[in-house]
Amino acid sequence: MAADDLLVVGLDLDTGRHVHIEDRPIDQWRTLGYHHRESLVCAACFLGLDGVPAGTRVPLIPRGRIGGARRHHFAHPPHMAPPGGHHPETLWHLEAKAQLERWARSLPDVTEVRQEQWIPGRERRADVHVRLTDGSRLALEAQSSLITDSLWQQRHRDYAAAGIRDIWFMRPGTALPHVLLAEQSAVCILDLADRQVRVLWGHPHSRTGRWWESEDLSRYALHHPPCAGDDLHEETVPLDRLGLNSRGLMLSEDLEHKLAAEHQGIRHKAAEARRKAEQDNQRAHQLAAQAGHHHAASTPTLPSRPARQPARPVRRAAPPPPRCAVCGGRLADVLARYGVHISIRTADGWVDCLDQPCAAPRPQPAPAAHTLAAPAPHAA
Repeated sequence: MAADDLLVVGLDLDTGRHVHIEDRPIDQWRTLGYHHRESLVCAACFLGLDGVPAGTRVPLIPRGRIGGARRHHFAHPPHMAPPGGHHPETLWHLEAKAQLERWARSLPDVTEVRQEQWIPGRERRADVHVRLTDGSRLALEAQSSLITDSLWQQRHRDYAAAGIRDIWFMRPGTALPHVLLAEQSAVCILDLADRQVRVLWGHPHSRTGRWWESEDLSRYALHHPPCAGDDLHEETVPLDRLGLNSRGLMLSEDLEHKLAAEHQGIRHKAAEARRKAEQDNQRAHQLAAQAGHHHAASTPTLPSRPARQPARPVRRAAPPPPRCAVCGGRLADVLARYGVHISIRTADGWVDCLDQPCAAPRPQPAPAAHTLAAPAPHAA
């Protein structure tokens, strides 16, 4: 028997639901399976997957031994499986949806769980649609193969537009789309065989620069969800210890405590780094002040120069009063420009101020008083 037969998912035609062998005692499944009622059929064959015509009814055989290497499982009857068997991705996807549905039904505050449920507007069909008591809606997506960034983002936006929060469970070994981490969505790897989930966390970012001033200190410790480009850290937990709420995936109590301890520890380290930076800053200021004081004390004091007195205005001597160039007598102000007294005409001719004969005067203005040169004497 191929290992993939362990993942064969049954379909109960009476209820129309996908079933797992552990949902009922194995004897009850035998009464519904091959060579009996045959209402228990292969879900993949009935859905027309892997080249099988849709509606094909292949009754299943419950198999397995208690204490054996294999657990109880469904298997195809001999020669009734499709050629080459079902693809591993097909089987994983069907089994993952069945496990997620059973898990969601077991949680408190869950009022409705359906597989392959169309969202309003029929833009998208959720693998497992969950409705909570507060009216919140979740889409549990089981991704069995690589999905491109653009396709993931399109699905994510369709769910967001419908008011649905999507949670992605990846098949082990499937490459993670980069955008899944860039959007900081919860990332889980679903291990069907062990019914465990590997929750991916981000490793602490490098503490460089003034990292303690960052608004989000959690990224400098183990953090969930991881950031794009993070080295990834896995925390393995049984699926039944996880929960759901309106924000999405709820971590188990022990993981929540571990995450809280990581965040508390990095806040403590940030406070220590902040105090050390402040102490270093104060010490640097003190050293600078001491260096300045030492420099001032070691510099010789130069004699002070007397304060410079403002220049006193120079008083200029008043110009001498105008005098006659002939007699030396003082001139009236009106004659100052001529520099001599007025000549007088007598019967014998013109005489000057010394009663000496002189030529007829030709008055000429004298130069300014402060540069006045003695005029020529009256002509004799």
